[in-house]
Amino acid sequence: FFFACIEQQFDSLNGGVSVSKNSTFAEEFAHSIRSIFANVEAKLGEPSEIDQRDKYVGICGLFVLHFQIFRTIDKKFYKSLLDICKKVPAITLTANIIWFPDNFLIQKIPAAAKLLDRKSLQAIKIHRDTFLQQKAQSLTKDVQSYYVFVSSWMMKMESILSKEQRMDKFAEDLTNRCNVFIQGFLYAYSISTIIKTTMNLYMSMQKPMTKTSVKALCRLVELLKAIEHMFYRRSMVVADSVSHITQHLQHQALHSISVAKKRVISDKKYSEQRLDVLSALVLAENTLNGPSTKQRRLIVSLALSVGTQMKTFKDEELFPLQVVMKKLDLISELRERVQTQCDCCFLYWHRAVFPIYLDDVYENAVDAARLHYMFSALRDCVPAMMHARHLESYEILLDCYDKEIMEILNEHLLDKLCKEIEKDLRLSVHTHLKLDDRNPFKVGMKDLALFFSLNPIRFFNRFIDIRAYVTHYLDKTFYNLTTVALHDWATYSEMRNLATQRYGLVMTEAHLPSQTLEQGLDVLEIMRNIHIFVSRYLYNLNNQIFIERTSNNKHLNTINIRHIANSIRTHGTGIMNTTVNFTYQFLKKKFYIFSQFMYDEHIKSRLIKDIRFFREIKDQNDHKYPFDRAEKFNRGIRKLGITPEGQSYLDQFRQLISQIGNAMGYVRMIRSGGLHCSSNAIRFVPDLEDIVNFEELVKEEGLAEETLKAARHLDSVLSDHTRNSAEGTEYFKMLVDVFAPEFRSPKNIHLRNFYIIVPPLTLNFVEHSISCKEKLNKKNKIGAAFTDDGFAMGVAYILKLLDQYREFDSLHWFQSVREKYLKEIRAVAKQQNVQSASQDEKLLQTMNLTQKRLDVYLQEFELLYFSLSSARIFFRADKTAAEENQEKKEKEEETKTSNGDLSDSTVSADPVVK
Repeated sequence: FFFACIEQQFDSLNGGVSVSKNSTFAEEFAHSIRSIFANVEAKLGEPSEIDQRDKYVGICGLFVLHFQIFRTIDKKFYKSLLDICKKVPAITLTANIIWFPDNFLIQKIPAAAKLLDRKSLQAIKIHRDTFLQQKAQSLTKDVQSYYVFVSSWMMKMESILSKEQRMDKFAEDLTNRCNVFIQGFLYAYSISTIIKTTMNLYMSMQKPMTKTSVKALCRLVELLKAIEHMFYRRSMVVADSVSHITQHLQHQALHSISVAKKRVISDKKYSEQRLDVLSALVLAENTLNGPSTKQRRLIVSLALSVGTQMKTFKDEELFPLQVVMKKLDLISELRERVQTQCDCCFLYWHRAVFPIYLDDVYENAVDAARLHYMFSALRDCVPAMMHARHLESYEILLDCYDKEIMEILNEHLLDKLCKEIEKDLRLSVHTHLKLDDRNPFKVGMKDLALFFSLNPIRFFNRFIDIRAYVTHYLDKTFYNLTTVALHDWATYSEMRNLATQRYGLVMTEAHLPSQTLEQGLDVLEIMRNIHIFVSRYLYNLNNQIFIERTSNNKHLNTINIRHIANSIRTHGTGIMNTTVNFTYQFLKKKFYIFSQFMYDEHIKSRLIKDIRFFREIKDQNDHKYPFDRAEKFNRGIRKLGITPEGQSYLDQFRQLISQIGNAMGYVRMIRSGGLHCSSNAIRFVPDLEDIVNFEELVKEEGLAEETLKAARHLDSVLSDHTRNSAEGTEYFKMLVDVFAPEFRSPKNIHLRNFYIIVPPLTLNFVEHSISCKEKLNKKNKIGAAFTDDGFAMGVAYILKLLDQYREFDSLHWFQSVREKYLKEIRAVAKQQNVQSASQDEKLLQTMNLTQKRLDVYLQEFELLYFSLSSARIFFRADKTAAEENQEKKEKEEETKTSNGDLSDSTVSADPVVK
């Protein structure tokens, strides 16, 4: 486009005006360029620079036009133009379009480039690199300086515009306001020039910016928008002041012109030139007597260019007039000029700095309010995009820009803020766990609450409310996690209250049903996944609860009788029989594996040898099974093979028995939960021994058939609850009766060796239990546990099925264990007494550790003994099978006798396993 202008035919054809041959015009043209350049050069790079860079671009264009027309080059002036590159290495024309004067002049005037040596041209490019390096190093200092300048200017603005104007000092006040307005514009121009030049130079020269430079440039962008917002906030007062200031400046200009005009009139030697000067001054006066429009100011400028000729103004008069006219131009176009200089549409081409800026804002939360300025700068990109023509609709471009900025904001600020707030709330609520070092003197502290004091940020057609965004995230997270783990409702309620106290966030209550908050796992869920449940949960015999196996960074779920009772109340008592049926199917599969293990040739042969060995030495060993024999069995079985997890066959057999015991423990809890549920349901019945028959009462009163049906149904319900609360269903007896005949049959004779494997099993269990308890004090708690009574329940249940409690008791195993450890403890104590005189501390420490280890093992065996004794009570292990059969016969005879005496009575049978 530029070449289309300068390469057109200026000379008229057919004998017309020859522009290229007009030496007078050529000389005047060159003189004008030099004059304009002299004025521009003096102001370039100075704090008072206003539009000299743009004029310098125009001068270079005029110089190329002069060469194109007249084909002559002023070598000295050409070098002067290039010397400007030392002050101004590049000029931003618009957005990311950067203009290099040296490249322009060399490309447009190739002939002139030959006048310069290569070193001079190379020096210009080297200086450009040096300029960029120096600017990068001084950016931080520039930011600090301009931060002070702009802050001071804003205070002056507020101070001056807040004062009431005094009539006796009206002119002085207008002058002060004029100077402050112009100073704000000059700061905006300087800051804008630094930002655009630096960013576009980095992009044009394809050099990476450091994070420090990016942060500094973003700070300058904030200062730029702060200046614009200052003018915007006080726009009403500024507009009123501008009107008075322009009149005051016009008055000053008219006074100066009037003095010059009188001087011209007083000179009686009139000539055409002097009349032209006088006419120009009169035109300037007439034009100044009116509104300060752009056209009038242009006319005044042209008139004064003629009126200042022939020394009509003294030197001390001309400069003040030029200053006044320049101020008049600035003040008259103040709003437009400020808006142009503070326009940050160039950021569209430098969006890569936005993530780094947000990271900096997040790390320095004290200055959170500056987000408003940056988003104001980002909004400046929108008007330019609305003129896009390369797409079907500019809405597509706007949507992409909106989506990109919001994704960056979410990733680098909002989401990080949400997670940090959630983490802080969690650590504050769980301070007793000492999960992290919270000492602010060591790890530092960020006051994130400042983000929530921000007003919503306007961007496109939305308001970004950081407080609402974080509040919604916490509400959603707390609600979802509470529904997943209902027992955590109290923790999340505490976190919700803490968020309100610490950050001022108004949280929403979860409003979850209170009766299900601590219900835990449901009976149906456990029933359908009984095989998973018995492997993941550990049974506690005394407290009658199940505790989930430990794993790192995970809350442990617990199942107690209240949970079971709530589930039974929800699903009905019929779920109890269904659960036992599922347990029966599970036990069938586990007993098949149990039988395979006992039938294994290596296991069976070892057990037969141990039975034979015990029979041979029992009289010599006071009928106690030797501890060494069990220990030998435990070590020897590892030779048969080990799993990749380091478990022997005996370890797996112990786990199998523990799972069987866990299943029986769960059945016990089902029965207890059913009794708990039934007792709660029947608690409103006044007397369980004397319940009236409502059906008979209704019949006596002769009420309707519907009432009779309701009464009959009520009698049935009361009868069921009474029976259930009185005795309950003996599920243990049912599960013994259904498996015992098969276990005791001749075809399963290999199972009769089970009692002799219990000693090495208990030894294996104790070693495992101690290992699990030691892990509780370690950081990695996977596999840690403090209870596992499922093993004792399983051993007691299987001994009952095999009717081997007497065989096991004949081993006197726990007495043998107790004697063994007490003997070793006494031996260690004796050694301690002997060695105490030698003062050998290391040896004493070793003995103390040994004694402690022996005490731990003895305690674990004692606990197992008590658990096993308690478990045997549930299966009535104090009676033999023969005694049970005799007791059963006696009960049947009593029943027959009762039936004979009370022939009209009915006998209800307990439900059986289906």
